[in-house]
Amino acid sequence: MFIVAGLGNPGNEYSENRHNVGFMCIDRIHSFHSFPSWKKKFSAEISEKHLDDIRIILLKPQTFMNLSGKSLIEVINFYKLSLQNCLIIHDELDLSLGILRLKTGGGDAGHNGLKSISEKCGKNYKRLRIGIGRPQNKEYVIKHVLSDFYPSEQSVLFPILDNIARHIPLLVKKEDDLFLNYVMQRQELSSQIISL
Repeated sequence: MFIVAGLGNPGNEYSENRHNVGFMCIDRIHSFHSFPSWKKKFSAEISEKHLDDIRIILLKPQTFMNLSGKSLIEVINFYKLSLQNCLIIHDELDLSLGILRLKTGGGDAGHNGLKSISEKCGKNYKRLRIGIGRPQNKEYVIKHVLSDFYPSEQSVLFPILDNIARHIPLLVKKEDDLFLNYVMQRQELSSQIISL
């Protein structure tokens, strides 16, 4: 069994925010792999399905970002799972738009969702960091993360989210390098087609 959790804030007013890119990614995984309808459980929206013989739980905490750990620890305790069988998908200010990085463990870099998870669950979980870019002026960080992506940003980011959804079974099977290669290969091909 494996948990794939996306971080974000619940509510329509936040749904297209940069800070909600984790939710956006989970929604694409849910749609691409035809997961069943969302259920409300564990202070979250949850959906379960077997992919490649692995039972996968998709999780969107509905606690608001800074309490994300409350939802995740409920799921971990209920199913008696190891934190090593969790993937957290979240926005990353310190990466340029659309850049992806995989990391296990480490600090929260000021991300309140990660901070909550680390406090409630521990730090030894895998993160898929999705770059949203950082504004030049520190004073605009909060406004930046709680604002919607511009159309020009969506055209860069959304195909990457689709590629993540397509290849997420590789991450669940812990084939990290293959996952990154496939996602970025498809992105490079898309970019070449767009530029022709």
